[in-house]
Amino acid sequence: MRLSLALICLAAPALAGPPVVEDARASRSGESWRFDVTIRHADTGWDHYADGWTVLAPDGTELGHRELLHPHVAEQPFTRSLSGVAIPAGVTEVLIRPHDSVHGPGADFVLPLP
Repeated sequence: MRLSLALICLAAPALAGPPVVEDARASRSGESWRFDVTIRHADTGWDHYADGWTVLAPDGTELGHRELLHPHVAEQPFTRSLSGVAIPAGVTEVLIRPHDSVHGPGADFVLPLP
């Protein structure tokens, strides 16, 4: 019984799965862009939480990164912003890639630029 309980406790962080982008919005201000990204992740605490997201060009070039400095256990989903992102001419959509402290990158969210 104790061994089963110990194995369940060790597996708990892996049960949260990777983070998912539920929504993202982009707005332009002059030559730079602001991104508001909503992520859902079953954060369990400091051992397993959504720790950031990245804005990528369609070719995979990193355009910006938002680091998340703490777990959001009681705030799900949550939205965070990143300003000052430069988007190269001709780019009409970006990818938003969430990341967590256990699984690494999650699935890309395709965001057409307005």
